Amino acid sequence: MTDPLSFVRSVTAPQLPPLVPEISLHLATEIVPLWHKTEEELGREGVPPPYWAFAWAGGQALARYVLDHDHQLQGATVLDFGSGSGLVAIAAAKAGAAHVLAADIDAFAAAAIALNAADNGVQVEITTDDVIGQAGAWSVILIGDMCYERPLAERLTAWLQDRARAGATVLMGDPGRTYFPKSGVEKLATYQVPTTRELEDREIRETSVYRLSP
Repeated sequence: MTDPLSFVRSVTAPQLPPLVPEISLHLATEIVPLWHKTEEELGREGVPPPYWAFAWAGGQALARYVLDHDHQLQGATVLDFGSGSGLVAIAAAKAGAAHVLAADIDAFAAAAIALNAADNGVQVEITTDDVIGQAGAWSVILIGDMCYERPLAERLTAWLQDRARAGATVLMGDPGRTYFPKSGVEKLATYQVPTTRELEDREIRETSVYRLSP
């Protein structure tokens, strides 16, 4: 397999997410051709979609909120779960977090995060470990657009509730995904996020940022 960093460079180009123009990301313009290239690179079919190559609505809204409320992140120890492109992790670092860990189990995502963090001049630690179930010492946990399938959403929400009870601030960006928690969340802000029909069923997604209650 090609080096993941080389692959990410070859299939993406620097772009500015519409809602977060302060951050430059290496992104793809079309999902299907990139998906096929990813399958070819890995030598097998049915691999997960290349989520890391797009700035999803939930992540954009959460990054916007973090940058606009940087006082909530200053000096914090932050986990960005399901980091993808690294957008939210980079926003947290720019907002003054003392330490940011970007977690994504996809090796291509890890490469994209490293590339994007370097391009934005911030320090972000990266892991491909599955951190669900870990206690961690994170004072803030950020989750952008991760409630798109039931098994992951249920497992993730249970763990996040445990972390909230332990004292962590849990912030979630979500555009109305099916498996987002129906209760136990407080809406903090709402944004109109430009998207593409390559990814969504509409060109603008109303997307909110929530705090998970203990």
